[in-house]
Formats: sequence, C-alpha cells, structure tokens
Amino acid sequence: MTLLNQFLPPSPHTPLSFPPKPNPSSFFFPTPRPIRFPAASSVTTVRTPSPSSVRVRAASGLKETALIDRDEEEEEAAQEIGETRHEAEYDWTDEWYPLYLTKDVPDDAPLGLRVFDKNLVLYRDGGDILRCHEDRCPHRLAKLSEGQLVDGRLECLYHGWQFEGEGKCVKIPQLPSDAKIPRPACLRTYEVRDSQGVVWVWMSKAPPKPEKLPWFENFARPGFNDTSSIHELPYDHSILLENLMDPAHIPISHDRTDWTAKREDAQPLSFQVTERTDRGFAGWWGREKDGSTPNFLRFGAPCVLQNNREIVGENGEKHYFTGLFLCRPTGQGKSMLIVRFGSTMSSPLLKIFPQWYLHQNSSKVFEQDMGFLSSQNEVLMTAKVPTKELYLNLKSSDTWVAEYRKWMDRVGHGMPYHFGHKTISLPELPAVVEHAPAGLVAGISASFPAKGGIGAMHAPNPANRYFRHVIHCKGCRAAVKALEAWKDRLLAMAAALTALAILAYSQQWKAILLASAAASLGGSHACSTLVAMNTTNFIRTHRRL
Repeated sequence: MTLLNQFLPPSPHTPLSFPPKPNPSSFFFPTPRPIRFPAASSVTTVRTPSPSSVRVRAASGLKETALIDRDEEEEEAAQEIGETRHEAEYDWTDEWYPLYLTKDVPDDAPLGLRVFDKNLVLYRDGGDILRCHEDRCPHRLAKLSEGQLVDGRLECLYHGWQFEGEGKCVKIPQLPSDAKIPRPACLRTYEVRDSQGVVWVWMSKAPPKPEKLPWFENFARPGFNDTSSIHELPYDHSILLENLMDPAHIPISHDRTDWTAKREDAQPLSFQVTERTDRGFAGWWGREKDGSTPNFLRFGAPCVLQNNREIVGENGEKHYFTGLFLCRPTGQGKSMLIVRFGSTMSSPLLKIFPQWYLHQNSSKVFEQDMGFLSSQNEVLMTAKVPTKELYLNLKSSDTWVAEYRKWMDRVGHGMPYHFGHKTISLPELPAVVEHAPAGLVAGISASFPAKGGIGAMHAPNPANRYFRHVIHCKGCRAAVKALEAWKDRLLAMAAALTALAILAYSQQWKAILLASAAASLGGSHACSTLVAMNTTNFIRTHRRL
C-alpha cells in the first residue's frame, strides 16, 4: 500500500498493455460488452436533499468546485467519455474470486475459506489436484475444513465420512457392510483454477467462463519478480478497495513506513478517468504540481485492482512496475487480500531482505490504517445510507473512491449487499462489526501473548498480526518456527556456558565462557525480537502510554 506510488496497472480482462496516453479529444479503449437491462431491481435509491448538501458544504469550508457530489458535473463527465448511466445486469456468483496464493495452500490439511457468506473448503487431493467444495458435511452439517486428509480423501472428523475429489462420498464407517451409500451423500463442488500463482474459484452453478478469469500481462513478462503476501482484515472488502485506490492517504497515514511515504509530500493530485464500463473503470493519475499523470489504475469486477507504471531508461529499455490487489469479500465487515508488488527492474533490497521481513512491513501498513477503516466500516454499516450522504469526496484526492461507489450503483443490485454513491441494498442478516483495537489496547489485546490476545495463546484474534497473516503464509510460519527454535537453543546454550564458567578454575576460561554465554543470551534476545516483529501489531508512537 505504501508502495502504491511506485507500482501501478492494466486490465484483468484483456492483455495488460498500456492504453495510449489520454488525449482530451480522443480516447481509444476496448468496446464494453453489450448491455442488457434487468427486468426489476430491489435497489433502494437515496438522493441527498439539497438543503442538507448545502449545510454540509458550508460546515466543511470547502469550495463547491472541489467536491465530487454534484449531479450536473457527474453527467457532464460521463458524456465526455461516451458513458450512458444505467443499471447493469450483474450476478456476483458469475465471477472468478481470488481464494489463496497457490504456494501457501497446505499440502496435508483442508483449508476453510469464504466468499461473501459462502463457506468453502480448499485442499489438494491424492493426485495433488486442487479441489474445492461447500464447507459442510451432508450428514450433520459439520465443517469439513475442521477435518483431515486421509489417503487424498477429505474426511469429516465428526463421524468419519470420507469424500473423493469430485465430491462423492466413498466411506461411511457407521453404514452396514451390505448397505449402499445414499446418493444425496455428496458435496457441492466448485470449479477452481490455478493461474499465475493464485487459486481462483468460480462461484456460479453455471459452467465456468474462462474468458472472465483475470490475466496479468506484467506477471508474464521475462524477468518480472514479485513479492506476494496474503492478509485477513477486519473490515468490508469495499472499504479495503477504497483504501487501496486512495493514493492521497499514503504520505499521512504511512509517514516514514518505508523510503517513499513522507507527510510533507501530501498534496493535490490530478486524475483523468478514461474508461467506464459495467466491468469497472480505469484512468491515469499523478501529482498536480508535476503537470503529468504517469500512473495507470484499473479496477475490474468483481474485486481486482491494479496500479501500473512504465518507465523508460536512458538506453530506451522499458521497465514495468505493478501493484496488484486481489480483494475477496469474506462476509460483512471482513475481507481477505492478496497483495503482489513486482517489477522487471531488479532491486538489490529484495536480495538483502528476507521475504518474512517484507511481509511484516506489509502487515505494518495495514495496521496503520486498521483503526480508521474499522471505524469507517462501523459507520457505514450502521448509518444505512449511501456514501454520498456521508463522504466529502475531493476531486484532488478521492476521484477513484467516488468512481468505485458509482460503479456499485450500477451493479450492486446483483450483490448480497452494497453501499453505492447514491444507492444501497442492505444485507438480509445483521452486520457483524469487528472493532480493531488501537494504541495500548492493541498492544495488550492483540500482541500479548504474541499469538492470541489476553490469556489465550492460540485463540484466533482477527486484530492480531499472527492470525491475519502468519498462519496464512508458509514462509513466515517457517521463519517464526525457526526463530523460536533458535531462541530456545541459544538460551539453553547460555545456561550451559554459565554453568561451565562457574566450574572452571582458570580465570581466562571463565572470561571466555561468560563472554560466550552473554553472546548466546544476546542471540536469544535477537531471535525473540525477530519473532515479535512477525507477530506483534504496529502501534503509533503518539498512542503509546
């Protein structure tokens, strides 16, 4: 996220070559698919009353021309790029959703995941083929993700029913030997594909549409290297996407997190929307004072965001930078993010720092925003009004946020729930709002003990870095395990060396043994510190007591 101003993107539905630099009089983009109007919709349209809008502007002290909330300007902007405002046909299940990084799928256990309110179980069968089913045993509804793999078959640990990769039940221990397994004793199966290091799932009962499976051209370029990580987050995927497409917050919220974010660099930005379709939107952006927009952003349905930048070197060689964000909705107030930063330009830093260090830095970035976004999530879920009545979007910072919420106006009727710019459709079930602790509370509840919160060493805690990232990442789990092992070994070595120093007769040997013991203690402390880096939440300095 803090690297958003370095790595930026193309389309998930077409090869990711850059469109020509925008020309005010002429744009050339792929023709959007034909539009079919639905017969009816349950979407509630809510318009902000004019007096209320006037009061909000007066209270804010902002010039009207700086705000993105006037219908006349919206219509003019739409006409400039040939857009017709309408409600598009959309079905959220008729999409591919990013489930997991392929490299992090467990080899020996089932994995429980969610897409909106649908529980799924993902695993590798005996032939190392990825399989995905509804996470529910047909016997008594127990979660299969709480089960185990036996000879490549998925076993429910409640009564031992076993299922093969196609979802057929092949063993029921309690069934008489002369009885046949009931035909309904099978699982609903979902199509999954492994594409460019990501496992995608097709949620519809209809046959999958390969043409909708995202493909990212930069990731297929020779010499392209990326750092990928996965994070579970305690706020809605729409709020996560807003945050990721908001470059204006980076200098403030992530000040000095890495070498690019500095609060003194906060400034007005320029945006130019060059494409709007039923599948998303795209455009260029940059710093207003530079007079150029070198960064290309594209959002594509259902939850794919890309930021790309193309740099031409002195010798004419082109280099490509990409920030790819795959945001999966996992229920109201919850989401899971696969984030991938990469480029064709080799970086010495990637060779110096281990992957776990880069991952913990990414976790720190999300923790810096977590308090803001969880409170935003709470207001949005409880206010039950469109964002137009809640947000004061600025043209010089919030253009992409406004575009995203307007896209939700057009397709939100086909989602389980949505909060658009002017429309909302409320969830059928009450919202689950999770609060992310801040400051000292975060330090205690989410980081002490390191793996689980107050009094629960291994209890899941969505506000804890260990459970948001480490348990999903094979590399970080291995690093934490290795560091804890070395911490214990060095501590034992320090104790042994101290004992030998006490028994030694020679003063010279006592000094050597005590120095070695001190070095071992130092190494043990260093390992403990590195474990804490991977499992302890970031706390803002001004919130420390």
